[in-house]
Amino acid sequence: MTKKKNDKEDILEKDPAEETQTAEEGSCEEQTADTESQSGAQDEPAEEKETEEGTEASGGEEAAPEEAEEPMKDQYLRLMADFQNYKRRVAKEREDTRAYANEKIVTELLTVLDNFDRAMEHDADEGFKEGMQMILDQFNDVLKHAGVEEIEAHGAEFDPNVHNAVLMEDTDEVESGHVSCVLQKGYKLNGKVIRPAMVKVAN
Repeated sequence: MTKKKNDKEDILEKDPAEETQTAEEGSCEEQTADTESQSGAQDEPAEEKETEEGTEASGGEEAAPEEAEEPMKDQYLRLMADFQNYKRRVAKEREDTRAYANEKIVTELLTVLDNFDRAMEHDADEGFKEGMQMILDQFNDVLKHAGVEEIEAHGAEFDPNVHNAVLMEDTDEVESGHVSCVLQKGYKLNGKVIRPAMVKVAN
């Protein structure tokens, strides 16, 4: 009985140092919890700031490709314009080649046509002359079909683009500055002058 009583007294009589240590441990735990709570509260704005920065960065990344596309678009438009100009130039060259492919041979045939005209100016048998006229008309039709046309000269106002003045003369037949006489006919091929008319011009 005495032993049990002593044990009870030992339990009741605790060491004050142990109680102080226990209290200090509890206080430390509370301070740690407060510190963690404050740290968590401070981390939240940082996380929000990082999120905002990430959003801004993603917006910049979206704008960057649009800015990069502008030079490419301009280059594409320039290339398209150059290509269209190239196509038009090639088409024109093709048309010119087709239109003036016969220029050389037509120019040589003009000499034959000049000789026909001179032959028709001389007196000859009526039947022979009619035959020559038929050949000359047929020849002119072939040249006309090929795009050859005679340049208007006699009585027309002098035009250095289509007329080649070799003489000036005083005459009352035409006004001053107009063609008074055609020495050699001029011709165009599909609108292009292949031989200017050789003329006299009135003073």
